[in-house]
Amino acid sequence: MCDDEIHQGLVEDWSLSRRSFVAAGVAASFTAAAQAAENVVEKDVTITTPDGSADAALFHPAGNGPWPAVLVWPDIMGLRPVFRAMGRRLAAEGYVVLVPNPFYRNKRAPVISGGLNFSDPETRKTLSAYRDAMTDDGVDKDAVAYLAFLDAQPQTDKTKRAGVQGYCMGGPLSFRTAAAVSGRIGAVGSFHGGGLATDAPSSPHLLIPRTNAGYLIAVAQNDDARDPKVKDVLKEAFRTANRSATVEVYPADHGWCVPGSQAYNEASAERAWSELMALYKERLV
Repeated sequence: MCDDEIHQGLVEDWSLSRRSFVAAGVAASFTAAAQAAENVVEKDVTITTPDGSADAALFHPAGNGPWPAVLVWPDIMGLRPVFRAMGRRLAAEGYVVLVPNPFYRNKRAPVISGGLNFSDPETRKTLSAYRDAMTDDGVDKDAVAYLAFLDAQPQTDKTKRAGVQGYCMGGPLSFRTAAAVSGRIGAVGSFHGGGLATDAPSSPHLLIPRTNAGYLIAVAQNDDARDPKVKDVLKEAFRTANRSATVEVYPADHGWCVPGSQAYNEASAERAWSELMALYKERLV
């Protein structure tokens, strides 16, 4: 998993309801997104996996579709209102979106009650234990189950490739998804992903040859400052595997894409979102 330092931008992350999220004005862009999402259908769902029953949120535009599918892996703080808002926004763009609770093996979402504060040692200990319960094999099986669930929805266009995007710890999970369901995943987005290229034999970057996707890798500037070789290892891995990829360091700190986080940077977040939408339009065909 990502180490503690990588979560500096997530020190404060408030559990806002949809109404208070918009009213608080955390991001003007999400106000417009919330208005667009009025035509989005949202429901809580349960997905059977080899390890149990995963709770998740499913979103799709109102109507019959069909639309391409996208799986969204949340950051270390899991499925919560801000990721539901992101799911609605993505669905409003014309996708069937699943945002799972990655920690279902331990607890239903939200896994932390009240305000989320990653600087609190007990919160870190709890979330780290939840992450540790997610083995690589378990994540791969989850990915297969989640894509199968998406493909079982009548709104999903199974003739088009699916996308996967992840934030912080969700970055490595997105790489694993692209390898585990390589026949379905056509695009991968990683935003301030941690641990994408390590010296371990299980490093996510080693999975790239097993995937058939285009990539958008958006790196936080403070993550890059701490380990600048990662971006170069990723670029070389993509080049060697002959996979199309954009690997770029953004002028924003870890957590910048998640509204409500201490590091949220609206300009960089909107730019990353636009790049992701362009990737999906190109690859989810």
